[in-house]
Amino acid sequence: MLDIKLLRTEPELVKENIRKKFQEEKLPLVDEVIALDQEFRDAKTRCDQLRSQRNTISKQIGGLMAKGQKEEAENLKSQVAQMAKELEALELREEECSAEIRKRMLVIPNIIDPSVPIGKDDSENVEVERFGEPAVPDFPIPYHVEIMERLRGIDLDSARRTSGNGFYYLMGDVARLHSAILSYARDFMIDRGFTYCVPPFMIRSDVVTGVMSFAEMENMMYKIEGEDLYLIGTSEHSMIGRFIDTILEENQLPQTLTSYSPCFRKEVGAHGIEERGVYRIHQFEKQEMIVVCQPEESPEWFMKLYTNTVDFFRSLDIPVRTLECCSGDLADLKVKSLDVEAWSPRQQKYFEVGSCSNLGDAQSRRLGIRIKNKEKGNYFPHTLNNTVVAPPRMLIAFLENNLRADGSVAIPEPLRMYMGGKSEIR
Repeated sequence: MLDIKLLRTEPELVKENIRKKFQEEKLPLVDEVIALDQEFRDAKTRCDQLRSQRNTISKQIGGLMAKGQKEEAENLKSQVAQMAKELEALELREEECSAEIRKRMLVIPNIIDPSVPIGKDDSENVEVERFGEPAVPDFPIPYHVEIMERLRGIDLDSARRTSGNGFYYLMGDVARLHSAILSYARDFMIDRGFTYCVPPFMIRSDVVTGVMSFAEMENMMYKIEGEDLYLIGTSEHSMIGRFIDTILEENQLPQTLTSYSPCFRKEVGAHGIEERGVYRIHQFEKQEMIVVCQPEESPEWFMKLYTNTVDFFRSLDIPVRTLECCSGDLADLKVKSLDVEAWSPRQQKYFEVGSCSNLGDAQSRRLGIRIKNKEKGNYFPHTLNNTVVAPPRMLIAFLENNLRADGSVAIPEPLRMYMGGKSEIR
């Protein structure tokens, strides 16, 4: 959510940002907010005047009554009664304007970073850098579900019967590999100085609207029927929500946290074969990293966060690339975002395995997270998040890049201690 002062002083900048995100239908919101804000301030000014006048007249009434001038006092009381009616109507209008302003401000997109490429959708995202040499073996790579089935590591049919499409049973060594990757990711981030956390897997609606846009909420979140609770789509939601309505000391920053959670998503829409199996699913697990920091430090943390993911995948010898998200592909709260994509030998292309985002102070404003400063006044920190790893999707890249011609899968050295010393699975 933007600072309303920005709309008052630079409305054209806000409108131009909306155009850069190809959301022209939101342009009228800027003028509507400005008009409502003026009405709100006018009402507030008039309320202040009425309160001041009422206090003055009340003192006069007391003086008149003391002198026995009851008729004059009654006339003033009549004036006070009229003021009270006007004041009540104005206070109600203040509340209405404030609610209407917030409703619109929550929909106006955040100001994107000047470095963000301008484009309509993800087809116009820009490759930044590649890490590792993508290879295609001289034997065919089966579809990832087929690889898992040959290893007796997945049961989709039973999951369809118990839960429907978009669910799975992982079995045996494949299930163990899934857990090993998460354990390795946890320790990888702890070794980089992050504090490990397991958060609540359900959050209230005020946290949901604080961490994401309404469009994301509608397309992603599962609501618990009859309760003000939602299943988290990523631990970022719960982790940033942890700081709701808090005032942080400057010496408490940066907050660097890495969290494990299951994730639940609607994942609406039809998808091709490569996005079936365990690629686009309703339930998965993830290791995440979250940073709350000083505003001037967020660009540096943005680079550190996506570098962590690149280093994690390269430690498992999986080739990856980074992709700068264009303006039209950015969610409304994001200032800047970069995807990490892993190499798929089967498809002979890269696919997304993680996303790093700098949200500026958008989440802090929505959630009331502030940094204490006596001299300059309290101010809002920046928040960032990034995926360390999200199996079972990551298993697709792992299995394809470590598959051998005989159907066995090599286990890289960093994972072997989590796999009981195994160097391969068959």
